[in-house]
Amino acid sequence: MPTVLFAVPALWEEYRPSLTAAFDGMGVDLVTEAAPETVDYIIYAPSSPLQDFAPYTACKAVLSLWAGVERIVGNPSLTQALCRMVDPALTEGMVEWVVGHALRHHLGIDRHIVNPGRVWDPTCPPLARERPVAMLGMGELGTAAARALASLNFPVTGWSRSAKAVAGIACLHGEEGLEAALRGAAIVVTLLPKTAETENLLDARRLAMLPAGAVILNPGRGAIIDDAALLAALDAGHIGHATLDVFRVEPLPKDHPYWAHPRVTVTPHIAADTRPASSARVIAENVRRGEAGEPLLNLVDRKRGY
Repeated sequence: MPTVLFAVPALWEEYRPSLTAAFDGMGVDLVTEAAPETVDYIIYAPSSPLQDFAPYTACKAVLSLWAGVERIVGNPSLTQALCRMVDPALTEGMVEWVVGHALRHHLGIDRHIVNPGRVWDPTCPPLARERPVAMLGMGELGTAAARALASLNFPVTGWSRSAKAVAGIACLHGEEGLEAALRGAAIVVTLLPKTAETENLLDARRLAMLPAGAVILNPGRGAIIDDAALLAALDAGHIGHATLDVFRVEPLPKDHPYWAHPRVTVTPHIAADTRPASSARVIAENVRRGEAGEPLLNLVDRKRGY
């Protein structure tokens, strides 16, 4: 009987019913405390007090509840397999956030919701097919969001660091591909992982590549954007608006310039979240695979960092 350690005490009561149901009939010993040498799998999140994995000599895999693994992947004591969370419900939530805010900016909804001067402006927006979108990051989340936007007739160009092929989406990679994607985009969505290569990817030079008035949506990682460069581009009117869900420091400090900027919308890291019911099934499936000797789902490539 494999022992599965739930190593995030603060989330135990939230996840216990779903994990118990997901493991039903599998013969799994789901615990919150155990001698390290007896543990076969660890359910983990970066907020866990468990930071030293060396004593867990029999552990076959660390199963993260988070999609992002930048806060654990570099842990030198972690020699076990690491699996990130790819939760269908998390993906669904991210798609809804991206599509909702893309349509909000595309349709110019804000000027009708907040219109204290009662200005009658019958200007119609262009059609979606006239509003190009650049999707930076074509992993699970980026691909799903790109497909959803394309289904609404937005011309979507996907960009990733390595070559990708997605039916119906023009995919670019590399530095030249990034420049081409940015120069043609009215809306930019960032769904890249945080790595040494992606930090400050949208700096002053690359922001200047965007057409005047472009909109940025960042539900991915706060560090992808150079904050000072973005604020300067917003102040200059080159960037029309930035809707940001993730930040270098969270909660976003109350004195941060983003809060008061008229061209910035702050959402409090709500674009997507791991749902206990669906993520518990992903965890249970990986434990089943591990016990059956099958390949684990969503295995992290340590060299690439995701």
